[in-house]
Amino acid sequence: MTILESVVVGAGQAGLSASYHLKRLGIERVVLDANHRPGGAWQHRWNALTMHDVHGVAELPADAPPARSSQRANRVVPATFAAYERAHALPVIRPVTVRRVSDAGGILTVDADARQWRTRTLVNATGTWTRPFLPHYPGMETFLGEQLHTVDYPGAEHFRGRRVLVVGAGASAVQFLGALAPIADTLWVTRRPPVWRTDDFTPEAGAAAVSLVEQRVARGLPPESVVSVTGLMLRPQEREAERLGAYARRRPMFQRIEPDGVRWPDGSFERVDAILWATGFRPAVAHLAPLHLRGPMGGIQLDRNGRGTTAVADPRIQLVGYGPSASTIGANRAGRTAARGVQRRLALMVASSAVA
Repeated sequence: MTILESVVVGAGQAGLSASYHLKRLGIERVVLDANHRPGGAWQHRWNALTMHDVHGVAELPADAPPARSSQRANRVVPATFAAYERAHALPVIRPVTVRRVSDAGGILTVDADARQWRTRTLVNATGTWTRPFLPHYPGMETFLGEQLHTVDYPGAEHFRGRRVLVVGAGASAVQFLGALAPIADTLWVTRRPPVWRTDDFTPEAGAAAVSLVEQRVARGLPPESVVSVTGLMLRPQEREAERLGAYARRRPMFQRIEPDGVRWPDGSFERVDAILWATGFRPAVAHLAPLHLRGPMGGIQLDRNGRGTTAVADPRIQLVGYGPSASTIGANRAGRTAARGVQRRLALMVASSAVA
């Protein structure tokens, strides 16, 4: 079996960026993507999400960013990614779901359902979308209404006229309330009080936020999203929900879920028709478990004090879209960093072989 110089797992923003930079460096590679078509996680976003609603999609290397418009994001971004794959002849193979990456005599073995690849290095760009986090609360299995996570959100119109409980203190919860409050009866609950940002989000503030995430991965802690440390801000499209009091009606977490609603710690009851869990995602890295990359703190430690992409436990592995690079801008930069990390590792392998 041919031994590749590198395999990229995932063809979202980070994976395409990494593949582009690997090509520029002349590194032989393939890109394995679990989806049936281009677009990464964007193709799975809800239909009501337009290019005006998204926080912004950074341009891929040597490309222009998709324009803001009233068009659906789950069409515009996948079309952009598809055109990029064609323009740069990126070697994407799909659909391929990687189940396991292991070591076989110093060579990485990448196992999918019915296929296998062998490679000297690997760039993991699997993101978080396939690993929604749903906390467990007593009685949630008895609820007779509808429970949906962000990953299953069908759009605001689905909830028109209903009483909806939104759970979560992040940007998704704020956006959902902004869309739902004008057409539904909403209630917001969070485990901790939300942190609102009152000053402008300057480039310096963004760099400081990213630095906080870098510090976590440098210590080997599980990463938190960049958004979690930036604070929350309302966009113009959420001002009507603010006027209606959607953000003022926040309550601490309920004690338990009952068939028709939730029970508060003081014993009072609240009827709800639907629960929308905006509780975030976790990194999709289970297929890397055989390599034992996680440290005692529960996360995968990265080099360069958390600013790099190389796994400290195994320098053959690059992680992009993980920790500080879990944004479209960060993913592009991480793609370039990862490609250089692959190049350095391959050079060390050549040097070691020459000495031997």
